[in-house]
Parts: sequence; C-alpha cells; structure tokens
Amino acid sequence: MVIAGLTGGIATGKSTVARFFKAAGAAVIDADQIAHDVVRRGLPAWQGIVAAFSRDVLREDGEIDREKLGRIIFNDAARKSALNRIVHPFVFEEMEKQMREIEATAPETVVIQDIPLLFESGMHRKLPRIIVVYVPEALQFSRLMKRNHLSAAEARARIRSQIPIEEKRNLADILIDNSGTLEQTRERSLEVYAMLKRSVSRP
Repeated sequence: MVIAGLTGGIATGKSTVARFFKAAGAAVIDADQIAHDVVRRGLPAWQGIVAAFSRDVLREDGEIDREKLGRIIFNDAARKSALNRIVHPFVFEEMEKQMREIEATAPETVVIQDIPLLFESGMHRKLPRIIVVYVPEALQFSRLMKRNHLSAAEARARIRSQIPIEEKRNLADILIDNSGTLEQTRERSLEVYAMLKRSVSRP
C-alpha cells in the first residue's frame, strides 16, 4: 500500500485533483467529509461542541450550524484550538479505521489522504509523501472571490488564515500545478497516480 497526503490552499483546486485520483483508481480518504460526519447530531464530537460553544451553534434541526461556528472561531485562535481538540481525535480515528480496512482488503491500493489543513494540523509529520495542489496566490485570490462571492477583504482574510501557498509549495514532495487548463491538471494528476502505483510493488 502506498500512502500520500493531498493538500493545497483554499481555492487551489485540491478537490478537483482528488476526483481525478479517485477516477484513476486511488482510495481517497476525505478528512473534510469525515469532519462533517463525526459532528452529526448526538455523536460524541457534537456533544463536545455543544458543551464548549452552547446550543447557539445549532440549526433548528439540531445539527451544527457550520457557518455560525466558523464565524465564532475565525478570528479567535483559542476557540479554534478548542474546536480542533474536540473534533480532530474523532477525525483521525475514523481515518485510521478506513486505512486499516483498505490494508486488509486491497493492499495494492494507492491511498490518498485528502486533508485541507494538512500542514496546519501537523498531520504531514505522519505521512511518507505530500502532494500539494498549487496556484500562484494572485490566482488563488481571484478564484476564491469568484467562487465564494467574497469581497477582496474577505478573500484576503480567508487566505491569510492558512499557511501561505508558496510555503506549502516548498514543503511538497510532489507538486501539481493547477494554474493551467483542467486537462493539464488531469494529465499531471494521472502522471502522479501512475508514479505512485508503480511504487506499490517495490520492496
């Protein structure tokens, strides 16, 4: 089994690359989706969030209002850390469970751990290779404004809440440049997948 972490910056196209990997045959473990799943109503992480942030962060149906919670923690490092301490252990536990299942049933698989905040969470230290999806910051900025309908100030604040994409680029073992056409990104993604697949059979 070959394992790689996949990350990028907001609006750099990481999810697009993850889809290309999955279509090629990789098993993609989606940390963001797991983070959504583990905070569903009544689960232990949900209970921890309600205890720490009160029922004010719930929607009418009792699920976590992610937008409201996001606004609370966005400019508050202490509360963001508190949320991460609640949620991350459950996310990591589920990721490990999925890894064990893949290893037991399909050991020749290329496994991609899709983790948006890979460097910010420190998870990169546990992975043998890191793939970074990159675009120059100016393009990241314009794509984010367009995609999320944000003002320049809002987009800038979102980007600055993460490690700069240029720094992530320098930390990458494998780089996928997503500043060209979609087809170019697909071709590069398939090239990387083929390289990883070849290494599965190596001792």
